Amino acid sequence: MNYLSFFSGALGLDLGLERAGFKPLMYCEFDKKCQETITLNQPNVPLLGDIRNYSAQDILQEIGLSQEDTIDLVVGGPPCQAFSTAGARRSFEDERGNVFIHYLQIATDLKARYIVIENVRGLLSAVHKPSEHDEMSLKNAKGTALEYIIHFLEEKGYGVSFNLYNSANYGAPQIRERVVIIACADGSKAPYINPTHSQNGIFGLKPWNTLKDAISNLTSEQNQACAVFPEKRLKYYRLLKSGENWRNLPEELQKEAMGKSYYLGGGKTGFLRRLDWNKPSPTLVTSPTMPATDLAHPEEDRPLSVAEYARIQQFPDHWKFAGKLVDQYKQIGNAVPGDLGYAIAQTIINHDQGNDIKPPENFPFSRYKFTTEKDWKKAFQNK
Repeated sequence: MNYLSFFSGALGLDLGLERAGFKPLMYCEFDKKCQETITLNQPNVPLLGDIRNYSAQDILQEIGLSQEDTIDLVVGGPPCQAFSTAGARRSFEDERGNVFIHYLQIATDLKARYIVIENVRGLLSAVHKPSEHDEMSLKNAKGTALEYIIHFLEEKGYGVSFNLYNSANYGAPQIRERVVIIACADGSKAPYINPTHSQNGIFGLKPWNTLKDAISNLTSEQNQACAVFPEKRLKYYRLLKSGENWRNLPEELQKEAMGKSYYLGGGKTGFLRRLDWNKPSPTLVTSPTMPATDLAHPEEDRPLSVAEYARIQQFPDHWKFAGKLVDQYKQIGNAVPGDLGYAIAQTIINHDQGNDIKPPENFPFSRYKFTTEKDWKKAFQNK
C-alpha cells in the first residue's frame, strides 16, 4: 500500500508505517531542520514544503500521479499547538488550525482510501471557534473542534473512529498519549488499535518496555551529544536516586530547591526528576532540561542525551538529525514513536483485508476518561 505523509517531522511515525510495508510517495514538511533531516535519511522520496502552498492537484503533479491513480493512505499530525492543554487554546481560529482544515481538504480531495490524523490529547476537548462567533456563544463548546473534524470527514463519506492511545501499550518505552483518528473512504469504521503490551502484563499481553530496555546499552561515546543541567540543579540531582524527584530531598533542601513553589503546594513530580530504570520514560518534550519537566538520567548527573531521546522515540541508531543540539532534541521530542506508527499501519492493513482484530474488552487505552469514541460522545455531546 502507498501513502502520502504530511507534517512529516523527523519521520518517526513514517518509520513505523514503512516497517509495516507502506511505501512513501511523498513527504511534506514546513520546518527547515526537519526538511534537512528527511533529506539526510530519505533522499530518494519527493519532499514538499509548506502544505498551504499546495492543492490536491498540485500534489499529484509534484509526484507524477493522475486523479485516476489510487492513494491508499494520507497521514499527518497537523501542528498541535492550537490544541495544547497549556496556554491559550484558540483552535481553528488560530492560523495553525487553518492548516489543520487545509490538511483535511487535501486528504479528501485526493480521495485517499484511508486518512489518519494524529494529535495531542487536547484535541478531544478543544473548541472550534469560527471568527464570526463571539466568546460568549461558545463558552460551553468543549469538543466542538473534534466534532467539526468528524462532521467534515463524514460529509465526504468517510467512516470515522478515534481514541486516545498510550504508546507504551504498543511497545514504545514511553508513556506518550496521542489521539489517533482513522477515516475509511468506504464508510466503514476501523476498530480501535489492538494493544501488544500492557501495564504489568495484564490481559495476557507483554509488560511495558522500560527505560532500561531502551537505553541501558548505549555507550558513553554514543551519548556525547547531550545538554547540561545548571550547577544549581546538579547539586540536588547528586542526592537523588533512580525514580526520585524533589519530594525525596530533605525538607530544608525541598524549600531551597523549590523556592516560592514549595509554599504553593510544591509542584508536580516533573521538577528535579530522575527517571526510573524500571518504568517507561515519561513523555519526552522538546528539551530535557525544562525545569517543570526535567528528564534526568537514572544514574548519571545529566539530562537524557540525544541518542537516548532517539531510542525512546524508537528511531534507529543510524538515523541522522540535522541542526544544533536544541534542534535535534526538538525534532525527536515532537515525534511519534515508531511502534505506534506500526500499530496504526497494522490496523489499516487488517481492516483493508477484512481481518479486524478487536482489542480486549475494557482495555485501558490511556490514563484518561472519556477518550474512546463512545465515551467522548457521552461526555461532550450529551448523547
